Amino acid sequence: MLMDATKVFRRRPRANPALVYTPRKAHEKPGDGAPFAGTTAEFGRANGPIRPKPAAKWGLSPSLPKTALLGRAGCLVLPLAALLAGCAATRPPADDAWTSLFDGKTLSGWVVKCAPGDESRGFWKVDEGTILADSMGSRKHDYIWLMTEKEYADFVLRLRFQAYRDSPGNSGVQIRSRYDDKDYWLDGPQVDLHPPAPWRTGMLWSETRGARRWLCPDAPTAGAVNESMAPAGLRFFFADQEPGWNDLEISAVGPRVRVKLNGLVVTDYDGTGVLDNEAHRQHNVGMRGHIALQLHKKDELRLRFKDVFIRETAPAE
Repeated sequence: MLMDATKVFRRRPRANPALVYTPRKAHEKPGDGAPFAGTTAEFGRANGPIRPKPAAKWGLSPSLPKTALLGRAGCLVLPLAALLAGCAATRPPADDAWTSLFDGKTLSGWVVKCAPGDESRGFWKVDEGTILADSMGSRKHDYIWLMTEKEYADFVLRLRFQAYRDSPGNSGVQIRSRYDDKDYWLDGPQVDLHPPAPWRTGMLWSETRGARRWLCPDAPTAGAVNESMAPAGLRFFFADQEPGWNDLEISAVGPRVRVKLNGLVVTDYDGTGVLDNEAHRQHNVGMRGHIALQLHKKDELRLRFKDVFIRETAPAE
């Protein structure tokens, strides 16, 4: 039976059986022992392994619809066959179509963008062959981005990232974005990376001034999304879990943006009329721009990136 698409995003928040967290007993406070019951924002401080309910084991929830549904603003809730497709690792095939954006040794081709007071922070660096964002122990900073020098329009981006349980901060991958050197702001769409609440990872947010909101799922404010909006079968690995890394693929062709996390389609968004609307045109973003990795304002974050490849594509007919 088909479920009304608008109800998918309006239904009462419901715990996703694929994302049930309990803290590691060795890290429990005296008197603890019950499953972690705090907010998802507090989960990053729980320091425990992910222990799914036996019946779930990161599997698909039988209560969710198995038919493709088109939500508001072109955000697609995909069928099971599409969700399970494409489980290959992010490392691209050895052909000339793919270009590496990170040489494993330097930040050549990248530039740090931030307010003048944060220029000497050194939060973005190369460490052990990876791009490391590390602001642990420091919250007195504004937004700091690591941005490509080159601009891109239509492309497929593949990368791997590693998250840590004791890192409570937020990050994201900005696409088709542009930095304002006067206001110290990066306008454009952002694929969310949120280890404190892993179910948010892969959702699409707009950082564009005048249009800041969730694009997929369609929600007006940062706090308007909940775990029930995450796709069934979502998998997110911390550094102490095999394989220790997460595969992320972002496809942007024309107004369509598609995001896969560990082979699972999290976002399939048709941005016609949004990514090319007045707000995005005013800042010259949405359809073409830079790629950037975000360190959120006032956040303590430790996150690694590697195997960053891009394949530029022809625009859709």
